[in-house]
Amino acid sequence: MYGYIEQYLSSSLVVCEVDESLKAKLSKFRFRKETNNAAILSKYQKPTMNVIVPFISPFCTFIVYSYKYVHADGRVSYPLCFIFSSPMGCKPEQQMMYAGSKNQLVQAAELTKVFETRNADDLTEEWLKNQLAFFR
Repeated sequence: MYGYIEQYLSSSLVVCEVDESLKAKLSKFRFRKETNNAAILSKYQKPTMNVIVPFISPFCTFIVYSYKYVHADGRVSYPLCFIFSSPMGCKPEQQMMYAGSKNQLVQAAELTKVFETRNADDLTEEWLKNQLAFFR
């Protein structure tokens, strides 16, 4: 049931705004020159109704990840991925707030590679490569 509610909220409801400092950080991150893997982790902040940075948690988390992806033919690309981690142990209220905030962050960061996981243990390089295989 919560999965259905999350999908509905994530497609139609705006729960919060993306903090201006996070928007600036995401823009700078998009055009960075480094070739290493890097991430920005962020969270929903209830009192201000904003998505902010930085944040690291085993709970619901938004991750914008720049990944050095080596294709089978040897080409190298640096896809910018959005990963929404919503582990099964999160409180239903928290899951709904994050689901309702997800689209605002995806739009603010202008991301097209959007992935979701319900199990934090899935966040491995192999998992990410499998997700990116769709975009080849």
